[in-house]
Amino acid sequence: MTAIIDYDAGNIKSVEKALLFLGEDTVVTRDEKIIEQADRVILPGVGAFGDAMEKLHRYGLVEVIRKVVDEGTPFLGICLGMQLMFERSDESDGVNGLALLDGEILKIPDEPGLKIPHIGWNSLTYPNPGRLFAGIPENSYVYFVHSYYLKAKDQGIVTAEAEYGSTGIHASIEKGNLFGCQFHPEKSSSVGLTILKNFLSLQREG
Repeated sequence: MTAIIDYDAGNIKSVEKALLFLGEDTVVTRDEKIIEQADRVILPGVGAFGDAMEKLHRYGLVEVIRKVVDEGTPFLGICLGMQLMFERSDESDGVNGLALLDGEILKIPDEPGLKIPHIGWNSLTYPNPGRLFAGIPENSYVYFVHSYYLKAKDQGIVTAEAEYGSTGIHASIEKGNLFGCQFHPEKSSSVGLTILKNFLSLQREG
């Protein structure tokens, strides 16, 4: 069973729909016991970094997230959900993220002719092997919607990158049982469904 964490994030229904399409037993919940018992956990997200962290604290979800991560449960952050896994964001100065991994979220810099937010399809390159991308050729296209991007401290955890203007975007990460996608796999057609299917094949570590 895969638990999708419900903290009033914007893309929960589309993630749930994609998992159900793949035949996965899926529950949308903020119940700590259900999240702890799940085989896999997904943290979705559309919105502002500071508001999202406030809701995670309000609903008592920060500690259960740390617990399932510590126990080796496969954990996937999508879009804002991935950004929340890191330490801080330019979007909400002074707000601490979950700090599950080292890195910061920066604003996509203004460039002549470059539209912000970055909305639409963009191709991926793979600087490091990633289990989410098994069977997916390099330069495959996925769907992005964001104005801020990850700069991971450790380049070794970055499994996919995308270029937007002169900015190199850390588009996906993997470290142990932690995974993240800046793009929306649930909106990325057959490529995105394969990414989610690869995540659903993962087992708890340790």
